[in-house]
Amino acid sequence: MLELILGLLIFLGVHSVRILAEDWRSAQRARLGEARWKLIYTVLSLLGFGLIVWGFGQARLAPQLLWAVPKGMNHLAALLTLLAFILLAAAYVPRNALKARLRHPMILSVKLWALAHLLANNTVAELLLFGGFLIWAVLCFRAARQRDRAHPPAALASSAAGTALTVLIGTAAWAGFAFWAHAAWIGVRPLG
Repeated sequence: MLELILGLLIFLGVHSVRILAEDWRSAQRARLGEARWKLIYTVLSLLGFGLIVWGFGQARLAPQLLWAVPKGMNHLAALLTLLAFILLAAAYVPRNALKARLRHPMILSVKLWALAHLLANNTVAELLLFGGFLIWAVLCFRAARQRDRAHPPAALASSAAGTALTVLIGTAAWAGFAFWAHAAWIGVRPLG
């Protein structure tokens, strides 16, 4: 469990610098240079991610149950993760109405992903992992919206084709993950 906690602290800590210390981040980027800053950020992110994967895997060997999962939560989680995959696609597909309207669809995707997994799971490790990501996403979205209010971004163009492509890609990615990759990579079939 220590590895999981350490991994979360490193990974989410690195990804929280902009939330907690924007001025310090800007000063460090200027001092180190863009390439060096990104290298340090990447190395720490990969280290944190590796510890999360390893620590979570170890914690799953001896799960500590916290509550009974209510019936039907895996179906609700499936619906929420479908929306999360569509929002994730919206972060990358150009000219889609979701990104134009929401501005930060990837952060909202993480929120939904984490919430879905909290609803459908019930161990200490899952509470730490998904709860940590949910708290991070809430704070990150709040900080991003504050930056948007302080410095309004330019309007983003959108099209029906871009939006339809976003939904199609997100749905296809969700289906591939829900029906194959989740079981193959994580060992859990989310839909039974």
